[in-house]
Amino acid sequence: MPSKERNAVERCVNRVKEWRGLAFRFDKTPDSYLAGLYLRGAVL
Repeated sequence: MPSKERNAVERCVNRVKEWRGLAFRFDKTPDSYLAGLYLRGAVL
């Protein structure tokens, strides 16, 4: 059971990392990064 939970968490973290590049490329402010995280959370 713990490996299934860990796998789900790792997949979620990797999906967030995909969006990190978008925030750093276009706007390097913490607010835009946080907004990207919220947007990604809504998509999940």
